[in-house]
Amino acid sequence: MRYLSTRGEAPRLDFCDAMLAGLARDGGLYVPERLTPLAPAAIRALAGLPYAEAATRVVAPFVGEDFTAAELAELARDAYSGFRHAATAPLIQLDANLFLLELFHGPTLAFKDFAMQWLGRAMDRALERRDRRATILGATSGDTGAAAIEAFGGLPRADVFILFPKGRVSDVQRRQMTTVDKPNVHAIAIEGSFDDCQAIVKALFSDLAFRDELGLSGVNSINWARILAQIVYYFTAAAALGAPDRRIAFAVPTGNFGDVLAGYYAKGMGLPISRLTIATNENDILARALATGLYKPLGVKATQSPSMDIQVSSNFERLLFEVYGRDAGAVRGLMGALKQAGEFSIAPPSLGAIRRDFDAERVDEQACAEEMARVYRDSGVVVDPHSAVGVHAARAALARDPATPVISLATAHPAKFPEAVERAIGRRPELPPHLAEVVSRREHYATLANDPAAVARFVRERARVAA
Repeated sequence: MRYLSTRGEAPRLDFCDAMLAGLARDGGLYVPERLTPLAPAAIRALAGLPYAEAATRVVAPFVGEDFTAAELAELARDAYSGFRHAATAPLIQLDANLFLLELFHGPTLAFKDFAMQWLGRAMDRALERRDRRATILGATSGDTGAAAIEAFGGLPRADVFILFPKGRVSDVQRRQMTTVDKPNVHAIAIEGSFDDCQAIVKALFSDLAFRDELGLSGVNSINWARILAQIVYYFTAAAALGAPDRRIAFAVPTGNFGDVLAGYYAKGMGLPISRLTIATNENDILARALATGLYKPLGVKATQSPSMDIQVSSNFERLLFEVYGRDAGAVRGLMGALKQAGEFSIAPPSLGAIRRDFDAERVDEQACAEEMARVYRDSGVVVDPHSAVGVHAARAALARDPATPVISLATAHPAKFPEAVERAIGRRPELPPHLAEVVSRREHYATLANDPAAVARFVRERARVAA
């Protein structure tokens, strides 16, 4: 299996090289040359399997000969052994044909653990084979940073630098990054938004001399391996409800577009997904883009679902590549227009292709709070604000097609956002015992200006690969 850049000007790579690169050298995102469909019988066979075994079967076609079957099985077993639910990704019913897929039972209580725990082990093995070190550079709107630090903290071949927007993540999210006392972990608060953090990361990856000097590698969802690992739970959840012999719909809380994009690729692999509903908060660039065809970032608004407070959804580039017929020149033109003019228009045929698979729902702050209260009142289930956005959008999807089951992705544990949950339901969710002490541990992190040069200096001074 080989991987090509969405911008068409970077070399094609095998799986491990694409994984270690993260972002392509031309600024594009790596995608597989082809999708290998899973036969209906193979999808049926996923029902009831241990999650690690299902993951091994789903990811195997994408890694080529880079890992043996035995290695893939070992990676998956290790990655998911620390999850605190026997089902790993349990599916619960909230209402008639409305289901919640709980993706927050990993070590940092967020869906990012599903990809990051696997990615950390896979990258460590690839680096060991090459006798290389890597400098992991990432941006987070809240959960990616904690998941990356948990996965890579203490690994001998990697240093981890995570940028987060100062004052724009929850206290628990921040402390999960800033209280980790490991020599290879560096949390950096940026005076700006997540979009600013993400722009800095992309700028430093685009500086090829700096990238090569520091051995930069990315763990944001710009990294294809992140998307790959997230494809798995679409298959396991759908199989549990009768796929491939019945169609399933999904509603996905969406910021950077990676999680819902995994569902798009799952559909391309043969999973009978009827619709994918993009659930956004008031930072609704994706809902506006689907409605009008104009992709135009506005100012980021702080909400009670901060991990979705994003206006530049990086993974949308992968979708554009697909709906433009894998025309890298067209994608370069769109990304160039975004950089120069701050917006671009999606061609009508491509917009039509997006609308054939996706719906989008904007969920405002009041509706989010009311959904948290409704779910708790009707089912006794406590959901965080991000998951509430997803459930609210799922109800809209169910209203359009009541006969098709809708699975809404629960992306974070409610205790990561205790104030918002308490305001909505009158009850403060408690952190699980293994994370309770995070609120009392000493924090240590740097605060830097919204300036790529300042971040570059900080990384260069501390990355062991440069020593």
